[in-house]
Amino acid sequence: MNISKVNNVKKNILRASYYGKEGHVASALSIVDILFVLYDSVMNLSLDNLSSDDRDFLILSKGHASLAHAAILEAYKFITKNELMSYCSHESILGGHLDKRKVPGVEASTGSLGHGIAISIGLALASKIKKIQNRVFVIVGDGECNEGTFWESMLLGANHNLDNLCCIIDYNRSNDRALKLDSLEDKLTAFGWSVEVINGHSHKEIICSTNSIFPNKPKAIIANTIKGCGLKEMENNPAWHHRTPSKKELNNMIKELS
Repeated sequence: MNISKVNNVKKNILRASYYGKEGHVASALSIVDILFVLYDSVMNLSLDNLSSDDRDFLILSKGHASLAHAAILEAYKFITKNELMSYCSHESILGGHLDKRKVPGVEASTGSLGHGIAISIGLALASKIKKIQNRVFVIVGDGECNEGTFWESMLLGANHNLDNLCCIIDYNRSNDRALKLDSLEDKLTAFGWSVEVINGHSHKEIICSTNSIFPNKPKAIIANTIKGCGLKEMENNPAWHHRTPSKKELNNMIKELS
């Protein structure tokens, strides 16, 4: 686990949020490890092969965690540091939800929850029809699992035997305050998916699970995560769902990550 690289991404998330006075920082920190591992060790995806059909695809259905995706895209040279630090400023390419027409490496303009999984189903099915050897990854939040679109997509994925599709559920349980999803593993299994439950902050477990494919079945990974992971004040604190740090908080959090 490359802690220093991941913490640098977290620091940039905090800085971008501070300068832009916008962003779901805690939600972003929930998925940083997942995104880092996908780009660093799992996916065949880079700025150089974006125009290729046989590359891998990533859909961030959990669009409000855009800060995490933007910071990872900067770390892997899809966008510049100046572009990242312009987050949500006037005429920036980076909004509260990322726009695929403006940001290299963004496959879908998400925001309305529950639609990213449907888009990923279409991408995976198209690759199967074209006999392209690639994989499609989609990251959804646990709140999206309350949407009818999500479960309709689950049925479609299993019906079409999309074993080139991997759905990673960021299970930070922030949705439990509204509607609990207990027995999620049983539900997904019943819908015909191969299912694994992992620690969503363990790089080893993320690598092993994303590289493990069950023939003729799409893969669902329930990644148990901590909202605001890495910052004591923020971890599982609902007050940080949609809040940006003050200058003092920024300095203290940067120090904590150092």
